[in-house]
Amino acid sequence: MMKMRNQILIGARPERIFSFASATERWPDLLPHYRYVRVLERSGNSRLVEMGARRGWLPVRWRARQINDPEAPAIRFEHVAGWTRGMQVEWRFEPYGGKTLVSIDHALQFRFPLFADAIGRHIIGRFFVDFIASRTLCRMKEVAESSA
Repeated sequence: MMKMRNQILIGARPERIFSFASATERWPDLLPHYRYVRVLERSGNSRLVEMGARRGWLPVRWRARQINDPEAPAIRFEHVAGWTRGMQVEWRFEPYGGKTLVSIDHALQFRFPLFADAIGRHIIGRFFVDFIASRTLCRMKEVAESSA
């Protein structure tokens, strides 16, 4: 199983960061590495989204069920289509000394047993997930701190 955590300390309140992070339809305007986010369905705090980003010059895309929990606050995604189908993703926003520690956890049981560990950890995890999630958090920090 591939498990990965990306985190960053942001000088803004959890609710403020959550407001930017949970509005995935705005990500292409806020995050230069995101090509598009299409909301396909909405129902309360749940939505089905189709997302496209870039890993360098390589385009990647996936479809996910997104659940926004403003009370926690937390955002959960389950990838429902694409190479990462079945991936569980959770964003957490924890107060930390007047700032907020934002974490994104990814977990994926790779569907193909042959070389699953190496492919999952090195190619999917480090090459794609870590690269995109790191850029997402760095840009969220810039957006939240400049808006605070």
